[in-house]
Amino acid sequence: MSTSDARSLPPRWSSPGLVPGILFVLFVAFFAWSLSRAGISIPDLIAGIPAMGTIASEMVPPATDRFMPMLNAVLTTFQMALVGAVIGIVLSLPIAVLAARNLSPHPLIYSGTRALVSFMRTVPDLAWALFFVASVGLGPFAGTLALIVDTIGFCGRFFAESMEEADPGPGEALAAMGARRIDIVACAVLPAATPGLTNAGLFSLEKAVRSSVVLGLVGAGGIGAELAVSMEMFRYDQAAMIVLMIFVLVLGVERFSAWARAKLLDGTAPKL
Repeated sequence: MSTSDARSLPPRWSSPGLVPGILFVLFVAFFAWSLSRAGISIPDLIAGIPAMGTIASEMVPPATDRFMPMLNAVLTTFQMALVGAVIGIVLSLPIAVLAARNLSPHPLIYSGTRALVSFMRTVPDLAWALFFVASVGLGPFAGTLALIVDTIGFCGRFFAESMEEADPGPGEALAAMGARRIDIVACAVLPAATPGLTNAGLFSLEKAVRSSVVLGLVGAGGIGAELAVSMEMFRYDQAAMIVLMIFVLVLGVERFSAWARAKLLDGTAPKL
């Protein structure tokens, strides 16, 4: 290699500036402080290993004496997630139009809708579940309401961003022809944003299935309530069966989501 070629190569390492160096030191210091406040204790972990082994041994073999009630609870969990996700996705579409910068009719409406979506997304789904349990009582209805709000917070943002990233050309052509805003959204923006809407919608379904399991722990119905009761009664063999059923449910939804995503976007679907 000639001297000129060697000089043209980029350096392998360039020393960071003063500001990045200070930021890195601050990050390391904050991380060390976070470790101390997280309560991480290696001796406690080592001391807890025998208890982990005892619990794991009591989980084998998984109990099947309440298989049918558990299966019914899993079905309720999936139905709750499906209804919450579908209703949340449908409600997210008009909200996303108001939250999209290029479609919102007024800056105040845009800012207000964005703030509403951010609030829905910021509040944890467990907090929404507790709110609705206190409002409408225990059961799947409270969990479904919590999932609807959580889905709107998730899909509202990503739907709006997909609409903002859509090609503006077709919409501008329709606007020049005198088309109404709703016609522009239906005929130009939504078709162009379909890949992003599809991805966000399917991911929200997967998210709703996982969340619905946790919501049952606070009285929102479904298999989470069965899991909480099994753990409180020290029936770890029943808890193991519930975990296996949740795993099968989540795995099935993920495989279906991957199949539907490939089928809708690429026209080719992998085997389930």
